Amino acid sequence: MSERDGPGVGVAGRRGAVWTVALAVASLIFSAPALAHAGSLAGSLRSVPAPFWLVVVSGGGVVCVSFLLSAFVTDDETLNAFERVGVRIGGLAGGVPTAAVAFKLLGVAALVLVVAFGLFGPPVGIANLGVLLVWVGWWAGFTMVTYLVGNAWPLVNPWRTLGAALRGRFGETWGLPRSYPNRLGSWPSVAGLLGLVWLEVVSPLAADPQALATVVVAYSLLTVGGAVVYGDAWFRRADPVARVFRLYGLLAPVQRGDDGGLSVSVPGAGLARARERLGADDVAFVVALLWVTTFDGLVVTVPWGRVLDAAGPAPAWLANLVGIVAGYLVFLGGYRLAARAARRTADTYVTVGFVAGWFAPALVPIAAGYHLAHFLGYVVGLAPALVAVAASPLSPPANPSVLAVPAWFGGLQLAFVVLGHLLSVWVAHARAFDLFPGRLQPLRSEYPFVAVTVGYTMASLWVVAQPTVGGVAG
Repeated sequence: MSERDGPGVGVAGRRGAVWTVALAVASLIFSAPALAHAGSLAGSLRSVPAPFWLVVVSGGGVVCVSFLLSAFVTDDETLNAFERVGVRIGGLAGGVPTAAVAFKLLGVAALVLVVAFGLFGPPVGIANLGVLLVWVGWWAGFTMVTYLVGNAWPLVNPWRTLGAALRGRFGETWGLPRSYPNRLGSWPSVAGLLGLVWLEVVSPLAADPQALATVVVAYSLLTVGGAVVYGDAWFRRADPVARVFRLYGLLAPVQRGDDGGLSVSVPGAGLARARERLGADDVAFVVALLWVTTFDGLVVTVPWGRVLDAAGPAPAWLANLVGIVAGYLVFLGGYRLAARAARRTADTYVTVGFVAGWFAPALVPIAAGYHLAHFLGYVVGLAPALVAVAASPLSPPANPSVLAVPAWFGGLQLAFVVLGHLLSVWVAHARAFDLFPGRLQPLRSEYPFVAVTVGYTMASLWVVAQPTVGGVAG
C-alpha cells in the first residue's frame, strides 16, 4: 500500500465504520421485535424476541465494519502482540496425575450413568438424568466451557480411557495398536459429524431415554473399538466428537503446552498461532462443524417445516438427509470458491488448496458463536431441572422446574453470533499477514473470505430470527 493510498483508505474506512455503527444503533432503537429461535429439550423453552431486519442487515454490516477496522491494524508488531499476549504457567507437577485420574474416572462414571438411566430410568426425557447429562451437562454446558475456558476433553473422554485400558490389557497379544490408514484421512469424522446431527434430528433422542442409550452404546462400541485398534490416532483423525472439542479448544484462552504447562491468552490466539495448513479433509470437517450448527437451528423453524411439507410423500428422515448433505455441499462449495477468489485477489502462486487450508481455522469462532447463542438459554433454562433430577435421580420430580429466559435474551443471542464473526475476521486477518508479504496483498486475500463470511452471517442470523414450529410468526 502506498503512502498516497493509505490516507484515502483510512478516511473512507473510518467514514464507513461510523455510518454503519450509527445504522446499527438506530436499528436497535427503532426496530420492532420478531420471534427468534432458542434451543430447548423436548420443547421446554420458548422462542425469545429479537428485531428481525436488524438480524439480517446489521449483522452482515458489523462484519464488514470489523474488517475495515482490522484493516487499520496492518503492522506486524500489533498482530504479533495479539498472538503472543498472555501469561505462561510452567509445567505442573504433584497433583496433576491424581487430577487426571479423577477426570478419567468421572468421564467413565458419567457414561455409565447415561446408559443406565437411559435404559432403566424414568421414560420422560426432562426427568431422566441420562438425557439431561448428555444434552444439558455435556453437549451444551461442557462444550461451552471448552471454547470459553479450555479443552479438558482428552482427560474426560471415557471412550479414550476405556480404549487405552483394553489396549493395555490385550494390545500385546493382538499386536495393537495398528497404523491408522492414511488413505482415509479425516473423512470418517466428516461423515460421522453429519451423521450424528442427522440422527439427532430424525430420532427422538431428547425425548426417548432408551433411544438415546441405544445410540450411546452403539457409538461407544464403535469408538472404543477404533481406539483399541488404532490408538490415539483414532481420536485425532476419525472420531468426530474428539475433533470438535479439539477445534473448540484452540479457540479457548487457556492452552496446554507440550510440557504439560498452561498458558492464558486472548481468545482465538491459539487459532491465529497455528502454523500448519489444514488438508482438504480437515477443511471439510471445519466447514461441516459450521454447517451442522446452523442446520440444528434450521430444522425446528417454520420455513423448514414447509420444506418437509413440500417434500410430499418422501419420509421426513430422507428429506432431512438430503437437506443436511445439500446444505453442507453449498457451504463447502462457497468456501472453496472464496479460497479460489482469494488466490486471484492476492495475486499469489500459492495453491487454492493451501489458501483454503490456511484460512479454515478462522471459521471455528463462527461455529462457537452460533453454539453459544443456541445453547446458553438452553443451559440456563434447564439447569434447575438438571440439579433437581441429579439430587434424586431414582425418584425425580414429575415436573422439574424450567426457567424462562427474559425478553432481552434475543439481543444477547445475536451479540454472541456477531462476536463470533468478529473474532473470525480478526483470526483470518492475523493469518493473512503470516502468509502473504507486505500490507496490501494480505488485505486483498481477505476480500473473498469477508464476502462469504457476510453471507454466512446473514443466512445463519436469518435462521436464528425465524419462528419455531408452533411459534408465532414475526
